[in-house]
Amino acid sequence: MSSDALIINLAPTGMVPTKDTTPHVPISTAEILADVERCRAHGAAIVHVHARDGDGRPSHRAEHFAPIVAGIRAIDPEMVVCVTCSGRFAVDLDSRAEVLSLDGDAKPDMASLTLGSNNFARQASVNSPDTIRGLAERMRERGIRPELEVFEPGMVAFGRHLVERGLIEPPCYVNVLLGNPGTSRLSPGSLGAFLAEMPDDWTWAAAGIGRHQLPANAMAIAAGGHVRVGLEDNIWWDRARTTPATNEQLVQRVARLAEQLERPLATPADVRRMLGLPRG
Repeated sequence: MSSDALIINLAPTGMVPTKDTTPHVPISTAEILADVERCRAHGAAIVHVHARDGDGRPSHRAEHFAPIVAGIRAIDPEMVVCVTCSGRFAVDLDSRAEVLSLDGDAKPDMASLTLGSNNFARQASVNSPDTIRGLAERMRERGIRPELEVFEPGMVAFGRHLVERGLIEPPCYVNVLLGNPGTSRLSPGSLGAFLAEMPDDWTWAAAGIGRHQLPANAMAIAAGGHVRVGLEDNIWWDRARTTPATNEQLVQRVARLAEQLERPLATPADVRRMLGLPRG
């Protein structure tokens, strides 16, 4: 589904960036919340949350996610919070699903569900069909909407399969990730292959890995989709990799592109209506 109102989905931290690679990546709860507050002021409506432990390592533990999610609620109760259930570091189903047990102000609205296995530049992300189904079932039981992550068009087809069998309930929101060395390259043709598999009533956003972030975001804005942006996917401001970016700068740039292409920014309340999420 395309919409005139553009959703900005902020992915501020991820699992890979460290303070050694960029001083601007937010690692602690306080740093993440400070970045979220700055980016919310420029139009970010969804936050894709990764947590780190006290040593800065990626964590699947609910106790590390809880203060981040609750802190975002304090910044803006309407803001849509999506937590990761990634399998890059936590492999078994119970570990990956631990964050789905959070309640109260710490309960997420959405959680990531990668719809297949894929290779990153230095690591594989393994997502077996049974694990995908198990995560989808637990999200459905908890009333948490999946944020569908797709790296190849066939993953969209598997998402349709899960909808047809009642494991995922529409409306669906999909991140199309382009430019990763081990999966689909960034091009209009690649994006078209994803969209050809996607039902018309699904909401989609495009993300670009590394130097592909800006053109992927621009292509999505022009094509009527939405964007995922942030240091999780790209730590540089420029293609020459001379200037480290901040999350705030990346969101501001998307907002400027949206204004030039006459796409108003979706508020968190708009996103909740579009995705059938309860009010914050």
